[in-house]
Amino acid sequence: MDDITFLEPFERLLKDLSSPRQVRAIEAGEDGHALWSGIAESGFLDALMPEASGGAGLALRDVGLLVEALGRYLTPFPVAETMVARALLAQEGMAMPDGAILLAAMSGDVARNVPLALVARHALIDTGSAIVLQEIDRDALPRPSVHGGLAADIRLADPILTLPRPLQGLRAMQAVLDAAKMAGVAARLLEMTVAYANERVQFGKPIGKQQAIQQQLAIMAEKTVMMRMAARIGTGCAEWPSLAAAATAKSVTSAAAVDVAAIAHAVHGAIGISEEHDLQLYTRRLQEWRVANGSEGYWQRQLGDIRLAHDASSSAAFARAIPPTA
Repeated sequence: MDDITFLEPFERLLKDLSSPRQVRAIEAGEDGHALWSGIAESGFLDALMPEASGGAGLALRDVGLLVEALGRYLTPFPVAETMVARALLAQEGMAMPDGAILLAAMSGDVARNVPLALVARHALIDTGSAIVLQEIDRDALPRPSVHGGLAADIRLADPILTLPRPLQGLRAMQAVLDAAKMAGVAARLLEMTVAYANERVQFGKPIGKQQAIQQQLAIMAEKTVMMRMAARIGTGCAEWPSLAAAATAKSVTSAAAVDVAAIAHAVHGAIGISEEHDLQLYTRRLQEWRVANGSEGYWQRQLGDIRLAHDASSSAAFARAIPPTA
C-alpha cells in the first residue's frame, strides 16, 4: 500500500495540532493533552498493528512518509515510536498502555539522551537480552541542559512486562525513525531558508540573487535530498530494518544535518537564533535527533564493520546488496 494514501489527512491533522506555537508551549511545560488526544483519536497510532488486533496491518514502508511528516511539523510526542511499540505489544497479545510510548536502548545501566522522554508515559527498553515495558516517572527525570529540550536519560525501573527481543534490537528501529524525522525537518528548513532568501532585501535586491547565497542553497538542497534518500532506505522494509539499512539511514542523515542546520542559520543571520523566530525550533530538534541513538560516527563504524564482513566484490556491489529488512 502506498503511504501517500495516508499522508494528506495525516498532514492536515498535524498542521492543526502541532503548530510552532503548540511546540513552544509543550517545551515550556504544558502537557499537550489536546495534541496527543487528537492523534490518538485519529487511529494512526494503530497503523502498524495487525488487522486481527484492530490495527491497519501496514508495514513500516507504508508509513515512512508519515514519519517524515512528524519531523516536518516537529510533533513533540513520540508518535512513530508509539506506533512501533503498539505493534510489538499486539503481536504478543499484550494490553495497550495509555499515552505515548518511547523506544530506548540501554548503554550500560542507562538509556542516554532519549528524545521526547519528558512527554512520554511509558518506555519499551532494550536491555540487550529482552524488551521490557516500564512506566516513566517524568518528575524523577533529569532536566535537559539544552533550552527547550525534551530528551532525558532513562534508567531501568520495575518492569510492567517483558517481550522477546527483535533480532536487531530496538536501536536499529529507533535510528531509522530518527533518520526519517530528520529528513522531514531538513525539508522544512530548506523551504524556510529559500523563502527567507527571496524575501530579505539588501542593497536593493533579495539576498537570494547573490551568487554566494545561491551556492549555499544549492548545497543545502543536495544535503536535504541525500537525507530523504537515506531515510527511505531505512523505512523501506516490510517489518524490521536490517542493521545495514539502519546504519546507512542514520549515518547519512546525521552527517548531512550539520550542514543543513549551519546553512539555514548562515542565510537567516541573527534573526534565526532569536527565541521569536521558528528556525531555532527546527535546528534544535535536528541536532537532538542527530546525536540520539548513535551519531554519524557510531553508525559509520557499524556500516564499516558490516562492509568488511561482506563478500561483495566492491563497495558499490555491497551498497546494491544492502537488505532493507533484517
